Amino acid sequence: MSSATAARPSVSTHILDTSVGRPAEGVALTLSVRSGRDGAWTVHGASATDADGRCKNLPALPEGTTQVRLDFAVEPYFEKKRADAQQDAPANRDSGPFFPEVVITFAVEPGEHYHVPLLLNPFGYSVYRGS
Repeated sequence: MSSATAARPSVSTHILDTSVGRPAEGVALTLSVRSGRDGAWTVHGASATDADGRCKNLPALPEGTTQVRLDFAVEPYFEKKRADAQQDAPANRDSGPFFPEVVITFAVEPGEHYHVPLLLNPFGYSVYRGS
């Protein structure tokens, strides 16, 4: 690995569906980057979570990246779960998830790794910088 590659920040993520206590499989996400808070966003990669709720194929961030945006398309995931007819689902879930997408934006520094777990349920979410 060259020193230029080693100095670039990297990103990983995973999703846990806290409504069932399991990884969220099949959630599509888009990774966008920009340089500076006034820079234009550029889509840099796309992926979907695997059976363990992880995206293992996110691309390395380009040199000069200062901010990253992860856009999780959670509505199709919850629609599929509803179609799978969970027997214990409350009746008020018929309207679908409250958040059709979750967008997380964060600043990055060269040489750092950013693991960004998403804890998700149909009516809320939480995110943090993991390790």
